[in-house]
Amino acid sequence: MQIAMLSPIAWRTPPLKYGPWERMVSLLTEGLVKRGVDVTLFATGESETKANLVSVVAKGYEEDRELSPKVWECLHISDLFERADEFDIIHNQFDFLPLTYTAMSKTPLVTTIHGFSSPKILPVYKKYNGQTYYVAISDADRSPELSYVATIHHGIDIENFTFNSEPGEYLLFFGRFHRDKGAKEAVEIAKKTGKKLIMAGIIQDEAYFEREVKPHIDDRQIIFAGMADPKERDELLGKAFALLHPINFEEPFGLSVVESMACGTPVIAFNKGSMPELIIDGKTGFLVSTVSEAVDAVSRIKSISRKECRSHVEDRFTADRMVNDYMEVYRKILDQREHYRPWGFYDVLSDEPDHKLKRITVYPGQRLSLQRHRRRSEHWYIVQGKAVVTLDDREISLEECESVDIPKGAVHRIKNPGRENMVFVEIQTGDYFGEDDIERLEDDYDRAQ
Repeated sequence: MQIAMLSPIAWRTPPLKYGPWERMVSLLTEGLVKRGVDVTLFATGESETKANLVSVVAKGYEEDRELSPKVWECLHISDLFERADEFDIIHNQFDFLPLTYTAMSKTPLVTTIHGFSSPKILPVYKKYNGQTYYVAISDADRSPELSYVATIHHGIDIENFTFNSEPGEYLLFFGRFHRDKGAKEAVEIAKKTGKKLIMAGIIQDEAYFEREVKPHIDDRQIIFAGMADPKERDELLGKAFALLHPINFEEPFGLSVVESMACGTPVIAFNKGSMPELIIDGKTGFLVSTVSEAVDAVSRIKSISRKECRSHVEDRFTADRMVNDYMEVYRKILDQREHYRPWGFYDVLSDEPDHKLKRITVYPGQRLSLQRHRRRSEHWYIVQGKAVVTLDDREISLEECESVDIPKGAVHRIKNPGRENMVFVEIQTGDYFGEDDIERLEDDYDRAQ
């Protein structure tokens, strides 16, 4: 299985600090590689991965403000789609724009929809609905106007989150400083409970931060900690009394919610969007509707078992579970592909009573079974790459534009010895062209007769 993984290029993959989409791409990519999947990651040049890395830009445009985002996004996406036929699956983690490239290739496209930034982008998803495969990151974020192949909740690298059975005394706000995330409400909750509040995250809306948050920062009760790297995140989450998540929008998912529970810290969240899918009310935190209810929940937070918070994440929100779910989606899609084989795939170009014509793609290092036919002969013509052909007791090396005849009854096979896909055209002649005329003598995939 060969997967092309298209990551965003706002930040590197994985991000050093902020970059939730890039973080999910990294976890999925590395998990797939660990399972032996051949993954090519299209990301920034500074990205770190055990997959094959392809990049058109060194840094993310949020890290190098001299870059024009749209220019490099177009170059990034087109770089993948110009090579699309090399892959079994393209996994788009880049929002809606790559959908408009799908006519360039027959390769199936999976798109993880990381939420709808605006209803205005829905027409693009609707246009390609049914032509591609959509994955929702929560049931709450499913659009009734779209069809989905699955809902797959994000997973986290739980070994990087330290369980802390003893809470500290401070409340924590961890997220974007934007009205959507409820930074203003978090300040109100802290002031009404009299508890210290540490606030960490990226300032996404500068005016909102200046107006609603900054005037309250006094470095005593309200403390601004800036963006946190993974080590700082683990410490802040693990030592918190509770995570405040008073969101003002239908949030598709909440990574900080899951990460907090992984450290044993319960969450007090406004009951919107995916929150009921992440938090067990009264068991791993509290789902509330107002600031007043959140204040009351703070007084009851000690009733929550921090161990149960951790167990909840271990059961439902690990990266391993996420990778398994995506592997199942890939298999489902490939199983629907009539001409998919373990060594590659083929397209039937012509099927007539007196001949059959196939275009066959063989993956790097793969080979077809050693076989023979009783009722047909074949002619192979190499279109792309190099091939090694076994013909009875001979081995024949073929380059592009070279060909070989396979007589009826001859023992034969073909192998791709290169590092890129090999493509050849197979012309069959005889009186029968069915797959049951293949007598397999030896096979790498346990299909020998």
